[in-house]
Amino acid sequence: MERSGSGAPVLCLHGWPGGVSDYRLLTPLLVDVAEVVVPHLPGFGRSFTPGDELRPPSDFDRAHLVAALGELDLAPAVVVGYDVGITTAVAYAREFPDRVRALVLGNTLAPSVTVEAVLSDEYRPEFWYQDFHQLELARRLIDSNPAAVRTYLEHFWSHWGARPEAVVDEQLVEDYSRPGAFTASVNWYRSGSSSLYTALGLRGVTEFPPPLDVPATVIWGAQDPIFPSRFASAVPDLLPRADVRVLDDVGHFTPIEAAPEMAEAIRSYL
Repeated sequence: MERSGSGAPVLCLHGWPGGVSDYRLLTPLLVDVAEVVVPHLPGFGRSFTPGDELRPPSDFDRAHLVAALGELDLAPAVVVGYDVGITTAVAYAREFPDRVRALVLGNTLAPSVTVEAVLSDEYRPEFWYQDFHQLELARRLIDSNPAAVRTYLEHFWSHWGARPEAVVDEQLVEDYSRPGAFTASVNWYRSGSSSLYTALGLRGVTEFPPPLDVPATVIWGAQDPIFPSRFASAVPDLLPRADVRVLDDVGHFTPIEAAPEMAEAIRSYL
């Protein structure tokens, strides 16, 4: 876990493919007013320890991530997240409402639109990688192979990011190249916590969990191909107190591509 600065806590949750370095640009914009806490989410990046790749995928699901965050026993924090970090932040806010001062999130799918956003003919092809991660072939092709790890991550940086030159992360290539580390990272998808599994579970559902009554800001990157901005209008179904800001020149990696905007939102809650 990385801790920087002093003041009210800001808990930053990274995504996939990601790690604590996802917040390398945001942290310096906050340390004068906050203690920025960036945990190594279990199974991802530098949190990996040899043998993690052999553990059951269920050890790395959303419930286990939230339980690990609960052990931090933080004072009420502004909780920040993108990608995996979004649904983890929402689950954390439900589990520990007294520990959440506000949420500042990237592109956030409300349950009411998740099935359409993930399973419709228009968007389903974008989620091919979540199927691929279920296969033993993913390990055989990528794990322990730095060149393959780099090529694979470069696809997501260039396809998901509107500013690929900013999101390239050499530390992440190194972290994910260690034997077993890539396999451990995709256990999130194998555990049933991914957006694809969530959407499958929501088919036919008409009653969703209650909205979260918490102050929130959603910074939505309009260039994100997996969560297009047309779904931003549904955010109030999940977060009725949210201020939703759509940024036309930002993609999926909001803590990197929109660090100043996220920092401004965070500071407004401190």
